[in-house]
Amino acid sequence: MQQSDTAAAILAEGKKRLAGTGREAHAAELLLMHVLDVSRTQLLIRLRDQVGEEERRHFFSGIDEMAAGVPLQYVTGREMFCGRPFTVTPDVLIPRPETEELVSVALSRAGRIWPGRDGLRMADIGTGSGAIAVTFKLERPGTEVTATDISPAALRVAKANADQLGAEVSFLEGDMAVPLSGEKWDIVLSNPPYINPADGSEMSETVTGHEPHQALFAEEKGLAHYRTLADSLPALMAVPGLIGVEIGHDQGPAVLGMLRAAFPHAAVEVVRDINGKDRMVFCEIPEKAYE
Repeated sequence: MQQSDTAAAILAEGKKRLAGTGREAHAAELLLMHVLDVSRTQLLIRLRDQVGEEERRHFFSGIDEMAAGVPLQYVTGREMFCGRPFTVTPDVLIPRPETEELVSVALSRAGRIWPGRDGLRMADIGTGSGAIAVTFKLERPGTEVTATDISPAALRVAKANADQLGAEVSFLEGDMAVPLSGEKWDIVLSNPPYINPADGSEMSETVTGHEPHQALFAEEKGLAHYRTLADSLPALMAVPGLIGVEIGHDQGPAVLGMLRAAFPHAAVEVVRDINGKDRMVFCEIPEKAYE
């Protein structure tokens, strides 16, 4: 066994290459865990073990991609969301922890509004990888879940995730809420594109250079899709009803105002994430609001 072929040696070399290009060196460890299909504890136990040639090539190929700016999740083809592995490709945004919070808060509020009730109709608008829709279905199986996206490629990824994770979700192709028209929905969740195009130059190249721009940026300083939702949802919501959207940290007042204007009798509030930043807006439509 050559010392240079051990897991410790190739890991050190991978970290060195990433650090040399200004990338996060720790990503090398996550990549090696993926290549060897081991946990971090198992990797530490195996650091002195020899790594096979095919695995070595796989690892350094991934290191080269990450050194060029490709996110780790696109290299491995997966990301964890609410404890479940989701397939991700450059056709969809990489699911993020903030969106896990959107799902968690939505589930909690749904449990309060409709305790123990099955048969609710929930829609995820702009589903991307399907993370919101699939997770909601798996956490509340009695809910009828539908997901929309304008991108056929994104819908293919979302369908694959639903199949792999055993979630029965319906998928509809179309722009925002358009595919949902003509029906009533108890719950609507959305993590729409909300980044101001003017802010793109300040973002990491690993994001702007690889994640789909259609799923990142929106006109009107990032607010265009919230305006579309505020215009379309009043005709689609059942009563009682629940709407939850993810927002940029500085968009709370604007989105709050839009939903309050659209649902004047509803309770609308900005909800902060675990880091104390404005991250969600929730709108609860009371059952007797429009009697």
